Amino acid sequence: MTQLSLKDYFSLISLKEKYKPSKLYLYDYQEVIDDLLYILLQEDEDIKDFRIPTNYREKRHLLRGLLNRREPRPLPQEFLTKMDSLLQAELKNKKIVKINELDAVSELVPATSFSKAHKFVLWQGDITVLETDAIVNAANNQMLGCFQPFHACIDNAIHSAAGPQLREDCAVIMSTQGSLEDTGKAKITRAYNLPSQFVLHTVGPIVPNGTKLTKQQNEQLASCYISCLELANKMDDIKTIAFCAISTGVFGFPKTEAAKIAVNTINNWLESHQNHFDKVIFNVFSNEDYNEYLKVFQQS
Repeated sequence: MTQLSLKDYFSLISLKEKYKPSKLYLYDYQEVIDDLLYILLQEDEDIKDFRIPTNYREKRHLLRGLLNRREPRPLPQEFLTKMDSLLQAELKNKKIVKINELDAVSELVPATSFSKAHKFVLWQGDITVLETDAIVNAANNQMLGCFQPFHACIDNAIHSAAGPQLREDCAVIMSTQGSLEDTGKAKITRAYNLPSQFVLHTVGPIVPNGTKLTKQQNEQLASCYISCLELANKMDDIKTIAFCAISTGVFGFPKTEAAKIAVNTINNWLESHQNHFDKVIFNVFSNEDYNEYLKVFQQS
């Protein structure tokens, strides 16, 4: 399938312009969410008369669900301003993680054999609170985010924290491309309300449950990491990048093999390419994932 290059969509989604979220003083969170819900409910004849809950948590839950399932199309500026303000207020209440405060793998595992361990960071936590130049999103081949409300995938988490503008940018790219995204390829957007500046979206291979891992699937996963590195290396502003454990969630790629591919591929790429990366973060969410990466770094 024909795949767009960076230059084909760079100006279409204003990648050169740093996004500055709108900020209102939220004196009444309930009222703001009521306004946002009203706008979304009025878009759909089937749910426009839906009764808005009275409980704040239920309201916020409903707002996320409606945005998760919503097809990409422009929203009023009033909505975007209030949504930005809500997400920024929520972000302020979270503990933002600054990568310069995290130890390098060379300190965590002094005897590691990886030549770029001084640039590597192994960190367990929520990627949406990581303050870095770019984060990597494990997307599907539609590249529009997860449409299943509240689904526990990283695609859903990133889109929900970034705001609806992220899906809009993805839609512009995909409608211009006119075809699904190939496995192993990547695209880049701004990160909007995330503490990072950019999001790299890549499509990893799917390994159906009970099937044997193939050479092609290994190569496709390695290609995800290479595509993201090459794309990020074209952006002067990206010197730090955080990778999630691509394809190891609902896509079913075995965690042990995935960790080996991730670390070896990135280390080899950094060794053989001129680049401006200062830090590469391996972001994991579970203890199991953390231990798999740790084993890789401990191998001599």
